[in-house]
Amino acid sequence: MQRSLFAGISGLNAHQLMIDVAANNIANVNTSGYKASSVVFEDTLSQTLAGAGQASSPVGGTNPVQIGMGVKLAATSLDFTEGAPQATGVPENMMIHGDGFFVLQKAGVQMYTRCGEFSRDSNGHLATADGALVCDDTGAPIDLSALQSGTYVSFAIGQDGVINGIDNTGAATQIGQVGLATFPNPEGLQKVGHNDYIRSASSGVATIGVPQSGGRGELSSGYLEGSNVDLAKELTNLIVAERGFQANSKSITTSDEVLQTLVNLKQ
Repeated sequence: MQRSLFAGISGLNAHQLMIDVAANNIANVNTSGYKASSVVFEDTLSQTLAGAGQASSPVGGTNPVQIGMGVKLAATSLDFTEGAPQATGVPENMMIHGDGFFVLQKAGVQMYTRCGEFSRDSNGHLATADGALVCDDTGAPIDLSALQSGTYVSFAIGQDGVINGIDNTGAATQIGQVGLATFPNPEGLQKVGHNDYIRSASSGVATIGVPQSGGRGELSSGYLEGSNVDLAKELTNLIVAERGFQANSKSITTSDEVLQTLVNLKQ
């Protein structure tokens, strides 16, 4: 009886987490660069009531008798499928087509993101809305202060990440280079908020280089990558999680009724 109660409670907890993950995905359906998460369940340790028996003539073998103790959340998995492009017309905004992450530096910590919603700060650095500095292929912040000197009238960012300043004659001069990072296992990256990730023991070490090299994608200036959340899928997951929650609630109720019956028999 205790096993069924424990299994029911663990099922409630697991399906509550599934609802939480689906709700967070739905909440970020319009968040640029957001990558949807999904839950991975696994059964908990089973109690062995009888071990397996080896076959011996003329008697056959027997299978083990085991009763599971419920379910638990094994992991949350990130889906790095590319989101739909969204035109902004802002040249500092960038979208990655293919693999790779923008490299950021904030408070001495190197972070990574798929959201290219950048702008120039007061010092001429390319930065995110929360103040993280965008880095080049060497891991150093991109300095576009030359654009404030009056030498250039505009600038352009190529698919290879090269930033060219354009003077009043139309001549282009390279003044920066956007870097991209790749990982052996990007699904192992750890979320830290603000659409940012940091490396973990599971993700492996970042390899930073220029776009269109080493398997890295190319850039589109004036575009942002939309969220890859599939609303139909997430709403279906909510229904599945709710039904699982209800079923586990019922198993707890049934166990309670059986215990009540046993108590009544004793009286």
